[in-house]
Amino acid sequence: MEIATREFKRSTVVEVSGRVDSATAPQLAAVLNDLMEQGQYNIVLDLGDTDFISSAGLRVLIDVQKTCQRLNRGELVLANVSEPIWRSFDLAGFVPLFNFYDDAMEAVGSF
Repeated sequence: MEIATREFKRSTVVEVSGRVDSATAPQLAAVLNDLMEQGQYNIVLDLGDTDFISSAGLRVLIDVQKTCQRLNRGELVLANVSEPIWRSFDLAGFVPLFNFYDDAMEAVGSF
């Protein structure tokens, strides 16, 4: 898994490529937690190049979403979500918990 970040005026885009599973989820959690520790709570997670996300990866995203929304600080939104990844969210019942966007720039504009 590879992670790249891009900062914008009102949000940060985190691009994830590869697999997010029990081996790589802690790395994703560390990147997202570092952003929140820096006071960045408007986060766009670009999953366009993500092949797979496991329950461990979904758990990381739920934890980050809860932290971002606490006290109305911000939100974690998802962009470029492929059909198989979206089905993982749907199967887990997590679709209502996130806002989904077709591309990262549309998601950035939502803040």
